[in-house]
Amino acid sequence: MGTIEKVCDGTTRLREAQGVEPFAVALERRGLSLVRGEITTLQVNTGYLCNLRCRHCHLEAGPERREIMSRRTMEEVVSFARRFPFQVLDITGGAPELVPDLPFLVEGLALLAPRLMLRTNLFALNGAARESLLALCVARRVVLVASFPSTNPSRADAQRGAGVTEAGIAVLKKLNAAGYGVEGTGLELDLVSNPVGAFLPVSQESAERKFRQDLLRKWGIAFNHLYTFANVPLGRFREWLLRTGKYDRYLKTLTEGFNPSAVEKLMCRTLLSVSWDGFLYDCDFNLAAGRPNGDHRIHVSDVRELPAPGAPIAAGEYCYACAAGSGFT
Repeated sequence: MGTIEKVCDGTTRLREAQGVEPFAVALERRGLSLVRGEITTLQVNTGYLCNLRCRHCHLEAGPERREIMSRRTMEEVVSFARRFPFQVLDITGGAPELVPDLPFLVEGLALLAPRLMLRTNLFALNGAARESLLALCVARRVVLVASFPSTNPSRADAQRGAGVTEAGIAVLKKLNAAGYGVEGTGLELDLVSNPVGAFLPVSQESAERKFRQDLLRKWGIAFNHLYTFANVPLGRFREWLLRTGKYDRYLKTLTEGFNPSAVEKLMCRTLLSVSWDGFLYDCDFNLAAGRPNGDHRIHVSDVRELPAPGAPIAAGEYCYACAAGSGFT
């Protein structure tokens, strides 16, 4: 269980765990399928460099990683986004703020879609060196999506590292001061919460209510929306589950939490992911699993048309995390 195999094109993929019904079979048994709809979102992964080593990270991002998007690849991604009518452009990582040419990418993408998002762990936005980036985000009306696992500092630090929550709170206050999350400014600040252990998140509605109350009461912080997602058993989180003997139990939790009604709205139906080196994947999780779009590597510079509606999406047992509870929608 949990081993890696090589496939014919040189990529790697995870073997499915014994005793877990393949995700595709679970769909078929319920009369469901995982295929593409109309693609509206382009997610751009700028690399695996990060100033944190979060336990739940499916990409195994960290300070020692050197895979980051080059300016040349950014130019090719911008050209790709210009050729197709995306509604949402979503910049993620790693910690995108640590990529030297991130401002070039933000400027290049800002006018190409109605909505440009930048995902942040907050800690990487800390310090005077990020003031110009924040100013650029304000000027370009970039939506900030911030990872903030818990309003309980000890729980959050258990996932992300000692002292990280305190720094994150300081950054949230700075963002509020710049207008982010403040009613009437049009500057959107959303939070993302992942469980700090091997269990499913509470309902998004109740979590958002608690976060809003706690952040306002404890620190005077405001935000727009909270999204709760299950941890995906890939990368560092998968290794932690295997090392602690919790993998089988967690997979059982995910399969028992399978929500058929979430499948139709899974984000991979309408999203394409671009890796730091410019290759296409169905989603960031298939990127982590080494499973390229269409099961063959194609660079954005070579793409002449987007995958058509009805095209299959590569799936694995980790997809149960996306379809559990409210799902990745």
